[in-house]
Amino acid sequence: MNNVKMPKHVGIIMDGNGRWATNRGLSRSEGHRAGADNLKNLCAYMADLGIEYVSVFAFSTENFKRSEKEVSFLMNLFVSLFQKEFDNLFEKNIKVIFSGRRNPLPKKVLKVMDEISLKSRNNTGMILNVCLNYGGVNEIVDMTKKVCELYKQDKIVLDDIDSLFVFKNLYHDLPPLDLLIRTSGEFRLSNFMLYQASYAELYFTPVLFPDFNSKEFDKAILEFNLRNRRFGG
Repeated sequence: MNNVKMPKHVGIIMDGNGRWATNRGLSRSEGHRAGADNLKNLCAYMADLGIEYVSVFAFSTENFKRSEKEVSFLMNLFVSLFQKEFDNLFEKNIKVIFSGRRNPLPKKVLKVMDEISLKSRNNTGMILNVCLNYGGVNEIVDMTKKVCELYKQDKIVLDDIDSLFVFKNLYHDLPPLDLLIRTSGEFRLSNFMLYQASYAELYFTPVLFPDFNSKEFDKAILEFNLRNRRFGG
């Protein structure tokens, strides 16, 4: 990947775990496990490439509509990942943060989220933003409530509010997305980082997420380098 320009902030909608499993006669749970294993490897690879920020769509607010069995498995998988299987992230000096609403996440999930955030807070490498119980519309709603409270407390005036101010008052002060990847052949954003994706280059691939390995990621980066980013100009 020499002489290739890397995006500063990459977003990934990790789609297709269930179909990956179904295609192999496996349970959806086994597909989620395969997706989690792939995410660990992919994060380490992206950190080695020098990507500064990665935001992954791990679980949407709408995903709570899935079967109780599947949601329960996913919650337990998050706990297992954050407690035992993300050591390679610390070896890569990756800082982990979370975006989304805490309610109604189980206490055990909140506990490990807080633990990994605290453990990695001083890491200075790639920032991994895990979007868990997340929705882009909800993020804008929550930001609006936050700004209204600041205004009511006379901590800001209306002229303080501009596009940069909005970025700084979302769940985290992150730069806008440069490249947004969606796996599995779907062609929609599904309520993911709507404000941050305003000028993102969109990359859709039919590859299911458990198979979206480093070689597939390289294809997305090469395509990103072919785009002419004009930002409305």
